[in-house]
Amino acid sequence: MKVLLDEATIAARVRELGAAITADYRESGDLVLVGIMRGAVCFLADLMRAIDLPLRVGMLDVRSYQGTGPGQPSIQGDVPGGLAGADVVVVEDIIDRGVTLDAVMTALRWERPASVEVCALLRKPGKCSPRWLTGVKYDGFDIGEEFVVGYGLDYDQRWRNLPYVALWDGDGE
Repeated sequence: MKVLLDEATIAARVRELGAAITADYRESGDLVLVGIMRGAVCFLADLMRAIDLPLRVGMLDVRSYQGTGPGQPSIQGDVPGGLAGADVVVVEDIIDRGVTLDAVMTALRWERPASVEVCALLRKPGKCSPRWLTGVKYDGFDIGEEFVVGYGLDYDQRWRNLPYVALWDGDGE
C-alpha cells in the first residue's frame, strides 16, 4: 500500500477543523457531533478532542448495501438527549457519491435541530454529487478516484486501524 495522507498531515488538518468548529460554535448551547459508523470512528475521536467546547456525541450505523448491491440506506442509532434545538455537525469519513449522506441529512432534519453541517475527512470530487462539492462546511482533503483504507476506512472490514490513509493496492502489502 502507498501512503496517501500520513499521520502528521491528518493530525494537523484535524486540529484546524477542530479550531474552526470551536470558533463557529463558541456561542452554541448544545453542540452535537454525530459520527457515521464505522468509518468515522478514528476521525470522530480525534476531532472531538480538537474541539475546545462542551459537546455531545452520537453515532449512527448506516448501511446502504443489501447483499452485494446498493440499496436504500438503512439508518440505526440515536443521540442521547435528542437533537431538537441542537447545533449538529455530522462527522463522515469519506464522501463518495453522497447517497448515504443525503439519507442521514434527511433523517436528522426530522429531529428539528437548530442547524446541521457536515465535517468530512475525505471527499472524491470526481464522483460526488454537486450538492456535496459545495455543501460540506468542514472539509479535510479532496482525493482522487482510488480506493483508500486506513484511519477508519476499510476493505472488507480490515485496515481500519492504520494510522494513515493509504491507496488500496489489492493485496494489503
